[in-house]
Amino acid sequence: MNTAIKVTLLAIVLVLGGMTASFIWFVSTWDKEAEEPVVRAPVVEEVHA
Repeated sequence: MNTAIKVTLLAIVLVLGGMTASFIWFVSTWDKEAEEPVVRAPVVEEVHA
């Protein structure tokens, strides 16, 4: 492999790694209580007999 191919592959790996890290950060810091739900389904409460 020549240098251009190595640099291109390194750039691809860095971009994919950044995207993965960003997604993990997004999911781990998600606060579902602070956001409005996308779907407003009725809340079904369970009745224990």
